[in-house]
Amino acid sequence: MSPLLRYALLAILLGFGLLLGFGVPVAWVLDREVRAEFEALTWQIPTRVFARPLALAPGDPMSPVALQQELDAAAYSAGDGRTPGTYVRDGGRWTIATRGFDDVEGPVDPARAEVVLDGGRIASVRRLDGGGPGVQLDPARIATLYGAKQEERELVRLDDLPPLLVAGLQAVEDRNFKHHIGIDPWGVLRAMVVNVREGELEQGGSTITQQLVRSLFLSNAKTATRKAREAAYALIIEARFDKRRILETYLNQVYLGQQGAQSVHGVGAAARFWFGRDVQDLRPQEIALLIGMIQGPSYHDPRRFPDRAKARRDLVLGVFAETGLLTPAQRDAARAAPLGVLPRPGLARNRYPAFLDLVRRQLARDYPADALTGAGLVVHTTLAPSAQRDAEASVARALAALDRRDWPSLQAALVVTDARTGDVRAIVGDRNPANPAFNRALDARRPVGSLLKPVVYLLALAQPGRWSLASPVDDAPVAVRLANGRDWTPQNSDGQSHGVLPLQDALAFSYNQATVRLGMDVGPERLSALLEALAEIDAEPNPSLILGSVDLSPFAMAQVYQFLASGGRIQPLRAVRGVLSPQGQPVARYDGRKDAAQDGDAVAARLVTLALQDAARRGTARALASGPTAGLGAAGKTGTSNDGRDSWFAGYTGGHLAVAWVGNDRNEATGLYGATGAMRIWQGVFSTLPSDPLVPGEQGIEWAYVAQGQFATTESECVGARRYPFVAGFLPAEHASCVERGLLDFFGFGADGE
Repeated sequence: MSPLLRYALLAILLGFGLLLGFGVPVAWVLDREVRAEFEALTWQIPTRVFARPLALAPGDPMSPVALQQELDAAAYSAGDGRTPGTYVRDGGRWTIATRGFDDVEGPVDPARAEVVLDGGRIASVRRLDGGGPGVQLDPARIATLYGAKQEERELVRLDDLPPLLVAGLQAVEDRNFKHHIGIDPWGVLRAMVVNVREGELEQGGSTITQQLVRSLFLSNAKTATRKAREAAYALIIEARFDKRRILETYLNQVYLGQQGAQSVHGVGAAARFWFGRDVQDLRPQEIALLIGMIQGPSYHDPRRFPDRAKARRDLVLGVFAETGLLTPAQRDAARAAPLGVLPRPGLARNRYPAFLDLVRRQLARDYPADALTGAGLVVHTTLAPSAQRDAEASVARALAALDRRDWPSLQAALVVTDARTGDVRAIVGDRNPANPAFNRALDARRPVGSLLKPVVYLLALAQPGRWSLASPVDDAPVAVRLANGRDWTPQNSDGQSHGVLPLQDALAFSYNQATVRLGMDVGPERLSALLEALAEIDAEPNPSLILGSVDLSPFAMAQVYQFLASGGRIQPLRAVRGVLSPQGQPVARYDGRKDAAQDGDAVAARLVTLALQDAARRGTARALASGPTAGLGAAGKTGTSNDGRDSWFAGYTGGHLAVAWVGNDRNEATGLYGATGAMRIWQGVFSTLPSDPLVPGEQGIEWAYVAQGQFATTESECVGARRYPFVAGFLPAEHASCVERGLLDFFGFGADGE
């Protein structure tokens, strides 16, 4: 054997020995590590928070603006009205193709319907798909609770994906995927030839398995060491796991976009991010765009670079036709279609921080904060996107009109609820709604002033044997002896006394002296107890409580007024409807209380509502009787704290309740009353918010005319006669007939006649 051959043989033996001594142990360690990591692979799925679904039914109040807001919030796009998530509008006629979704009440199938709006209401709803009556818009996504990683992801199963997506991905990224062992040298050569021929990077050289390895375990650094590890990892994964597992993992991991700090991973999340639809509903041109973007999501971003994106999409469509996945005619039709991406990203980190703050608090008893983030749960809430936008816009307009240089900077808060159910529809906690720093709607506790007076009158009217809206009450100066021996002598805001007047007028015009007399008769202790029952308010039973000397938040006052708006039912305000698991199964439901109102409570609440409607017609809130709110029949009450530091208004219609506050964080005087500050916000909301008019109903109520200056019934034609509602069976005992007096005078029987 020649020396050269001997040295060569020694070198080969040495290399083989090194391979056995070092390579095999290294391969064994790598195999164990990679297999363990891949088997234990779990993703942190964000918890998604949704608004309420919008039920569309004939007769419901709805404006074109509100319906458009709802569609926009839920990431619907103008299209053919056939593809889920699209609509067509023709004047007041809308053709809408809804998406299916998992609701708290159960799965809701996609639907296609024609909705006609007319006169501020839904005139008709006609299903075009042969489904049952009515239709629900899937809810808008309003927030996302991420974990440690800001990754947007929706897990998908291979069997649930469109076949074109699965086959098209392999045709473009890895045609030999089914046959290679993790690396594919021939595939690299083939891709180089195709790319040179096309003059563009049409096919990738790395296998799908190598791409997955880079995404999961390695960096993108282009070094020999990284490439060697990538190949080794790919070989191990291919040897240990089947092709379906690898492909499904890739489809859930692939990077396909970015919104701020949020990265979009997986085809499921990408379909919603770019097109606002389930991945199962994607059309060929949209599938081609997603696959084409894998090469470079930023470079081919269809919102920023539509020309690049279209060119890349059309190349992928060409590959689909070349490999027989599409016919030439289908390819040409898809190339002629627009990109079809949403104008804005379909992700919501936290659209409405004040409302989400309430959601977190109401979930806190069942879910610690860290149990929600990144847990993959689905939280269904009560928020109405159109109501929220109306609320935010009204706050902005009102404060812009009220701001003056010689005033401290004004702030505002607003709570809007469903008057029938207690579901919270909107919350504004700052004049800048996007500011999450301090939620004034929940945390700003300020003196409520006259806003508390209706509760005093409610207690009185719950005693129909003693009090009614026609009962006389004296608005003369009053002095109340306090526990410290001093006298409390409240005055009316106008500095005048108004003599004896009906209870209804005392409330409608918010007279302090009359209210204090009534409140002392009812008892501050009972007022304090009722506030505890209605809204868990701990208020000292001092006489000053009668005039609202208690610091409360707008949310707490909304809870108090919900009793009146709902017709005498105690309804805890609800922001969360329920929580679903990542698989769409119910985890928790938060049904609102559905207790029927007690008869006495219902009638007393109805009487207070009638008096507050009078306040909105001719009393302190009379501005509501004109303009866009005139037809709502609203009931409302103004409130102002001492020195005009706080401006309040609470009012409700047949559909909604809203409580507004205006003031400043330094607790300085603003010069505003309830009617000149907070009521402007309320008016702004209800000028655009579709809502039913308020009709209190007649159950348990009896109407009668009362003689002027007397607590006695009379005939309607009598001079000064006024019609009042009473609890049925509790009309005034006396009757003063002007008809009888007129007959006596006619026949000559005067006061001294026999």
